[in-house]
Amino acid sequence: TICLARCVTRMAKANAIVRKLPSVETLGAVNVVCSDKTGTLTENCMTVETVHGMGEELFHSMLLCNDSEQRNHLGDPTELALLDYADKEGYSQERICREWPRRAELPFDSERKRMTTLHQGKNGWTVSYTKGAPDIVLSRCTHILQDGARIRLTDYRRKQIEAIMEQMAADALRMLGFAMKEGTDRPDEEELTFLGIVGMRDPIRPEVAEAVETFRQAGVRTVMITGDHADTALAIAKKLQIAKGPAQCLTGEQLRTMDDKELERSLLEQNISVFARVSPLQKVSIVKAFKRLGNLVAMTGDGVNDAPALKDADIGIAMGKKGTDVARQAADMILADDHFATIKKAIEEGRAVYENIRKTVIFLLSSNLGEILTMFVAVLFGFASPLKSSHILWVNLITDSLPALALGMDKNNGAVLMKNSPRKEKESLFARGGWLCTCFYGVLIAVISLSAFLLLPFVFLQIEGRGITIEGLQTVLKDPVILKKSQTYAFTVLGMSQLFHAVGMRDTSRLALFWNHWSNKLMVVAVVVGIGLQFAVTEVPFLVTAFGTARLSSREWALLAGLSAFPLLAHECIALAGKKKTIS
Repeated sequence: TICLARCVTRMAKANAIVRKLPSVETLGAVNVVCSDKTGTLTENCMTVETVHGMGEELFHSMLLCNDSEQRNHLGDPTELALLDYADKEGYSQERICREWPRRAELPFDSERKRMTTLHQGKNGWTVSYTKGAPDIVLSRCTHILQDGARIRLTDYRRKQIEAIMEQMAADALRMLGFAMKEGTDRPDEEELTFLGIVGMRDPIRPEVAEAVETFRQAGVRTVMITGDHADTALAIAKKLQIAKGPAQCLTGEQLRTMDDKELERSLLEQNISVFARVSPLQKVSIVKAFKRLGNLVAMTGDGVNDAPALKDADIGIAMGKKGTDVARQAADMILADDHFATIKKAIEEGRAVYENIRKTVIFLLSSNLGEILTMFVAVLFGFASPLKSSHILWVNLITDSLPALALGMDKNNGAVLMKNSPRKEKESLFARGGWLCTCFYGVLIAVISLSAFLLLPFVFLQIEGRGITIEGLQTVLKDPVILKKSQTYAFTVLGMSQLFHAVGMRDTSRLALFWNHWSNKLMVVAVVVGIGLQFAVTEVPFLVTAFGTARLSSREWALLAGLSAFPLLAHECIALAGKKKTIS
């Protein structure tokens, strides 16, 4: 819990606010990130770049079919871009809205992909303006406004407009189509007159390309899910190397004709990485399809309708700036800055905290296994107990507290962690050699502790010229003076060997003596304090009495320190062998 809490604090400083503590650990296993385009992969800082179809009515539609406020620059970035462009062309929102007040509206809907407003002039004349996805708006138009005249929208003119849309989409422009209908008493979306198309540039966030490449190296698949035109989405995806061509893109219309099996097959065989013109409900289908294929999915969202997809994802990620309260409540994590690169930092932290928890658990279990085996083997062979109850409690105090906490709060190298594939969702803490590591170091600690315990009886039998037998060792250990000294030896080695073991467990793949241990100051403190406390129980008179230990000479300390260093020495040998194997 302390490991997770510390990680959450670090993530909050990096603008990733975690609402559910276990989500931190889950993040490390994510292998699919489904991200919105606008505002997450891009800056959501719109500027109008291309306009096809000029005229007063087009500017009126930009200003009137608009919920943003130009004076205080409040509202949606897309709508603000329209207001700024119209203002530069000499059209004032305040004046136009005063002359044509809004009487009714059909607000924007992610399913309809358009909004419509009804306005009434001073002479009582009414006009309905529609703004939305250009292909959707065009499909509802029967006429086009050309040189101020309303003429029939023929197939030829329709194809011309579609060609313009394709070119704008290929240039990665975000498009909006505009239309109108005069003399209606309601916001009407049928038999419209097409006014034109506006193309806006939304720059890709500079850090996104690096984040996508990092994900690729880390075995994490980036998937773009957007309501934009397929060509626009694909153009951005190509620049970010999320997708290579149209074969990796599916539209909402295509999704409607697919069943679950067909969608899963497309994800596998076509490596679909871009979903365009999708509805919020289709996001749920996409998430479920990825999960059925055994993936751990992170999903971003900001709207009320995104809540189901955020809940169904293994990690729901809501936008902190443009996100709704409903989306934030449904999410496991909130991006305070709405940046895609923040997700990368969060996954790095998720992998790091999992590694910290893993190595802490292995350290604690192997250390305690060493204690159990030390006592078990001694009893099995009929020896006196190598440790008193107070000794075991003391060893646990100096090794299961600060050293374990230091391992749990270790700063891992995020760049190194992100070069590995994510772990499997149900992978055990003891996978990838964890059980072997636990047993090996547990046995090693027991061997050196028992060796320290039997050292004096062994030397005593040799001096007397008697054969080394179990019965002989049992007899010698009946001497209270020798037993007291032997227990002190075992006690000292058991405590200090676990401290050396903690040092080696910081990174089992690198030589401990050749990388910066000062980066974990708590570990330095833990080792120094632990050795100091272990020294105190054999040298401070009242502690010697309390723990029933014997005073040790400097020569004995050197000998026991050498024995205690065996776990660290074993770690160095294993790391060196692994390094040579990698080089070869």
